[in-house]
Amino acid sequence: MKGIVAVMLLMMMLSCRQGKLQVDEAVVVSQLGKDASCPFITRDEQGKPVVSWIEKDSSADTGLMYYAVSNDNGHTFSVPMVIPTSAGVFPHDENLPKLLFKPGGMVIALFGVEANDPRNKYAGKVMYTQSFDNGKTWQAAVPLVTDTAGYDQRYFDMALLPGGEAAAIWLDNRKTTNAEGSTLYFASSKGREGFGTAMPVATTICQCCRTKMYVAGNGDIHLAYRDIINDSIRDMVHQVSTDGGKSFSVPVRISADNWVVNGCPHTGPTLTANSTGLHFAWFTMGGGQGAFYCRSVDNGNTYTQKESLSKAPMAKHPQMTTINDQVLIVWDEPVKWKNDFNSRIGFQYKAADGKTLQAGILTTDSSYANFPVISALKGDKALLAYKRRDGNRSEVVVDQLNLQ
Repeated sequence: MKGIVAVMLLMMMLSCRQGKLQVDEAVVVSQLGKDASCPFITRDEQGKPVVSWIEKDSSADTGLMYYAVSNDNGHTFSVPMVIPTSAGVFPHDENLPKLLFKPGGMVIALFGVEANDPRNKYAGKVMYTQSFDNGKTWQAAVPLVTDTAGYDQRYFDMALLPGGEAAAIWLDNRKTTNAEGSTLYFASSKGREGFGTAMPVATTICQCCRTKMYVAGNGDIHLAYRDIINDSIRDMVHQVSTDGGKSFSVPVRISADNWVVNGCPHTGPTLTANSTGLHFAWFTMGGGQGAFYCRSVDNGNTYTQKESLSKAPMAKHPQMTTINDQVLIVWDEPVKWKNDFNSRIGFQYKAADGKTLQAGILTTDSSYANFPVISALKGDKALLAYKRRDGNRSEVVVDQLNLQ
């Protein structure tokens, strides 16, 4: 009898553990009357959630970076704080600015501006500004690349390394081949000196899709991006460094989608890790259409067969995070509303081994919500941020998700 009771209690505990995801009321963090976009989530030195974004006047082409800090695990956020030295930041939801808090009160803001270079009228430039007093004052912004041969840098990512320095990756025009594509570069910071010498990691990268860098708990640096394979196939690949970024493995496709497209899909991959291995999500129109998921249990040597995340064929912009060893994935997808199409945020909540526990929609069909980002909070919670259309403007919204 005691054994039966114990089994029943265990089943009840597991049932609670795999319970439904609940969404708190949405909170607008951007300022009224401004056009806001490019939400991003990070943590400050104390582990508090921080949301950053861009604000501009509706008539302006460029704006400023803002951020807000939560002191109550994502329930509420501080008044927006501006980064004045980010003036000229260009709002591009794929090329979204990043904020990173280093130990000792140092903060780095990485953002894109227009290059206005005659060699490529569409070129961009990556700039960064640093604060040495936890955001109270900011140093003048400087370019990430000072080599005059480098006139186009964009689609960057940034992460904190185990030693407390920042690492950055980005796409760059500098390359040693005539083949189509950009070069992926890697660099790390050195105290207050900022980013040091850059190292090329891979070539023939799709020129205008997000890149993703993930630093695992053991210090491995994982990279994911859309590669151009055999001059025409644009599929997602993965690389890993086990020596702190000194060298990287050869790029390996996470899925042989064989998507042949003469253009840029404008949506990149995402990845996270847990006790069972690596987890990936991405958009493709090869071997199916929409957002897909796979995982690797051997640090990227092999990958599981991809599985679709949504029934919507144009589900894209997936983002993911690990919450107490489980995986939460979000994306945006079109939805028919009256006589037009809106955009909504979908999700899948997965067990540690990738098995889907729950799937659904997080925003209403009547609103227009896209470009979601997601981050774990303390406890069985996560923070979701996204851009939402508000009349002729857009605003940045956050939701706390309870995984109960």
